Amino acid sequence: MAARTCVLSTRWRHLPWLLPELSIDVKDFLSVPCTEPAEANDMEELAMVSLTKATRSFLADQQRESTISSLHLKLYLINTSLCEVGQLVGDAVDNGLLKDLDLTVLDETDRLGRSDQDMLQRAQEIDTFFRAYPSALDCLTKLSLENAGFDKLDMHHILFDCCRQLKHLSLCYCDTGMHSVFKIDAPNSKVCVLEIYKGRFERLELVCLPKLEKFVCNTWESEHVPVTFGFVPSLGELELSFCAAYDQRPFKLSELLHGTTSIHTLTLDFQTEILWLQPEIEELRTAFNHLKKLSVCGIFVEFDILWTTAFLVAAPSIEKLRIQVAEHPCEVNFRGGNGMFRDRVTPQREMRFDGSKNMLLKELEFGGFKSLGQQFTFIRSMLARCPNLQKIILRGDEQCDECDALDTSPHPSKFPKKDEEEMVVERIRNGIYLPEIIFDENRSLSI
Repeated sequence: MAARTCVLSTRWRHLPWLLPELSIDVKDFLSVPCTEPAEANDMEELAMVSLTKATRSFLADQQRESTISSLHLKLYLINTSLCEVGQLVGDAVDNGLLKDLDLTVLDETDRLGRSDQDMLQRAQEIDTFFRAYPSALDCLTKLSLENAGFDKLDMHHILFDCCRQLKHLSLCYCDTGMHSVFKIDAPNSKVCVLEIYKGRFERLELVCLPKLEKFVCNTWESEHVPVTFGFVPSLGELELSFCAAYDQRPFKLSELLHGTTSIHTLTLDFQTEILWLQPEIEELRTAFNHLKKLSVCGIFVEFDILWTTAFLVAAPSIEKLRIQVAEHPCEVNFRGGNGMFRDRVTPQREMRFDGSKNMLLKELEFGGFKSLGQQFTFIRSMLARCPNLQKIILRGDEQCDECDALDTSPHPSKFPKKDEEEMVVERIRNGIYLPEIIFDENRSLSI
């Protein structure tokens, strides 16, 4: 907007170089989407040329009148353009023009179309870039990488020793090889957010990350506990998401949480497959001592949900609970043709809950509500257990374009219409006290 405005008047010409925060995304320079690999590569190269010109313009010290507090760069790993961008960023840091760098190295290639050699080559190119422009690393505070295999490189050194100012690290399809163990021991690291998506690690060992506040782990290869925690005194938010196959061995959440002392927000997502946690209550009390917000997502719609009460027993300090059930008819063909996933078997979880109350729970959010009998049973059990419950939010299904196109759900009952809401309210309350009940078909769920 500032760049376009500056051409209207000579008095406004300096405005783009006064912006304290810049966001330059290579995708904004792509002309049209392209599915052919050869043409896509050409388009990416042209887009990187344009991005380089834009970066050169914004970082030109002869025009820049103020420092850049934050530069967000999203680019492709194309050596010629990347080298020039690296030099521009490095010079800006050396000249005191740039404080913080947020770097995302994109890769549009389908992971299934990439060989281990491709991933290794990509990791080597990233390592070469980091070594060539150390000044850029001095201000690198956020880094996102995709499709890089660090099998033959020191991944720990590259990400934690070289990037000394890094606060937010996101890795997607990045690892040190199939079924590898990756230890992070970085007592001087400033990383406060660590996100691992679809890594092939057998186990992640977070030996020492003193500033870590949020950890996200989405999909793992381990048949046992996929993560262990050492010294992580600041860890307060944890997200675990996994689409487990039929032969996945359930593990104890208490074993994974061993070593944590301050978890206040926990998200568990089963992605409508098996429940990959073993039943337990007492063992969780220590880890759940400070738990305030709990989100249990991706429970297959036909599974019992009363077992989630075990979390309330173990965590009497919970203030907000989010439960989300789901089903994806679009996966029927995929499940039938993939030996990893068989018919879901309803888990047998016989757990004895004590008669204690959850006095602090104020809000219950239920996603995927379809007026099914077991959903009413669960919500009424929450009313009986949580006497100070003030608000119940009923939401519709999460958006799934494939499912919406099929429209063949085995459970035809949908989210209640306006004229059905009063009947739903009466069925929920069933003579019990009256918390506020909100109907929200908007599928945006949040904890």
